[in-house]
Amino acid sequence: MAFFIYNCLSDVWEGMSGTFLGKDWSFLEYVLDLHEIEDRRTIFFFAKAIEEEYKTYYSEESERRRKAEERKSKSNAGPGKNYSYNVSG
Repeated sequence: MAFFIYNCLSDVWEGMSGTFLGKDWSFLEYVLDLHEIEDRRTIFFFAKAIEEEYKTYYSEESERRRKAEERKSKSNAGPGKNYSYNVSG
């Protein structure tokens, strides 16, 4: 049930970097009332645990992509590349 409730909440992403900040918990009470959840503490505990796992996953994935881009940019501008500029005027 915690997975279901967690998925009902909307995601919050940081606009410029695209970093996952977590869920918008402001509608939690409404969702719990709507589905007539009695054991709210347990559901909240597990939903927060799920959120932490997602945050860790997205953070690691973002770091992996950043490092891959860094390696790619270094290999493209590595030694042996000679650039010449044709300037007339």
